Amino acid sequence: MGALKLSSATCLLFLLLLGTQAGKHFWLFRQYVLQQQEERAMKEAPLRLGQLPQRPAPSSSHTLIGSTILQPLDHFNRQDQRTFHQRFWINEQYWRRPSGPIFLYIGGESSLSMYSVLSGHHVELAHKYGALLVALEHRFYGASLNSDGLQDQNLLFLSSQQALSDLVAFHWFVTQKYNLTPNNTWICFGGSYPGSLAAWFRLKFPHLVFAAVASSAPVRAEVDFKGYNQVVAESLSNPVVGGSKECRNAVAEAFSTVDSLIHTGQLEKLVKDFCSCGFLNGTADLVDLVSSLADIFMGAVQYNDEGISWGNVASLCHIMTNRTCDPYQRLMFVNKMFLRGMMMDCLNNNHQDSLEELRNTTVFVWGVGMRQWFFQTCTEFGYYQTSEDSTCLFSRLMSLLPQVDTCMEIFNISQDSIQKAVAFTNEYYGADHPKASRVLFVNGDIDPWHTLSVLKNQSHSELALLINGTAHCANMMSSLPTDPLPLVLGKKWISGQVGEWLELAQKMTGDR
Repeated sequence: MGALKLSSATCLLFLLLLGTQAGKHFWLFRQYVLQQQEERAMKEAPLRLGQLPQRPAPSSSHTLIGSTILQPLDHFNRQDQRTFHQRFWINEQYWRRPSGPIFLYIGGESSLSMYSVLSGHHVELAHKYGALLVALEHRFYGASLNSDGLQDQNLLFLSSQQALSDLVAFHWFVTQKYNLTPNNTWICFGGSYPGSLAAWFRLKFPHLVFAAVASSAPVRAEVDFKGYNQVVAESLSNPVVGGSKECRNAVAEAFSTVDSLIHTGQLEKLVKDFCSCGFLNGTADLVDLVSSLADIFMGAVQYNDEGISWGNVASLCHIMTNRTCDPYQRLMFVNKMFLRGMMMDCLNNNHQDSLEELRNTTVFVWGVGMRQWFFQTCTEFGYYQTSEDSTCLFSRLMSLLPQVDTCMEIFNISQDSIQKAVAFTNEYYGADHPKASRVLFVNGDIDPWHTLSVLKNQSHSELALLINGTAHCANMMSSLPTDPLPLVLGKKWISGQVGEWLELAQKMTGDR
């Protein structure tokens, strides 16, 4: 299977479509970061190959393999004969045959491409330790689903449990393809939700995978994730990343003004000031508006310095601390800057349009999967980021109720069902005390998701690393000369831990 190629126009069209989904900026922000990271990987891969002239280029079919594996739609009902094709990538370039380790890169809530085995810190580690690189796209994302996969009745087969079973089948496939033995040590890598999957794969299938690096992994499911915006507030006041108390206070004051205009019914002013595509009809549209404005800051914190130079903490705080105008006007400028950066003329705050987009069952084979991920939040994780806490900087309209109501409106899933599903997830995996072994949890302290991860060593082999001044999955990126010292030292620590695991595995194999 060849790499999926998109023209600039196609990418932009998809970005604009995402911009109308849920009426919020965050998915657009996330999609843009994904695109920037892909473009960076495209530039890095040839450079890395040029440094290794003694090895075949991965463009050769003998070193880079992209194809699909046929998977059961339901691993837990063998009477159900339905299947789907799941996409994977393999890079043999660095592998020290026949006994070198296997590094498994786990996909999540977006598509994968060949760069999942060509770029990133795990690829640098594969080169160092002579590993075979394999990557599996998550079911129901990217191209790994059937044409009717996004219909409600089929989304029932989208879950982390099914995803782990896909990994088991893929493990068997790779083992058979390369005649692997116990001498081939498996280590899995993942970031964000795939970071959780990496930890859970080691937890549930310790006989298959020897160790796991779980980056930015929110292993504790939570319905009301108020901690997210608490970290956003702290990060916007953190001078290490260009924040300040003045910035934090200005953001809070700007959103307080927005709330005041809402309470006094000055909706036409809000429509004009924040470039709304249409009038604001009812509370639901207002929630979409304030959420979209907050998403700019939330996205800048979560993906700080990971692809959008004008959308990081330092850039936004530079604007929000400009005393030539009041904080509300600064917020207007931030929004207009964001729209220009995303090539959008206006912001769609029509909540009914948002619902229709979430109901859309059209399959996009590239980018993030919004409908799919929203389904997983309703049925497994929650993760709803609210602003009802007194420390939150944003509008109090960003409460839990509108988000859980959307689960009912789209999938007919009640708040009570969400609560029970989240409780089950935590019981099934152990939340942030999973009691696994040989798992390294890596987090950045400005990443809002780190509060749901493991932040302290749980045992001598269930370890935690918190990297100062870094954001979501920053440690998974390829190394750059501009990497801050804490990130450099963090990656060095991760590399050393992987080396210790491989030495331990070799010793254990030799003792048998």
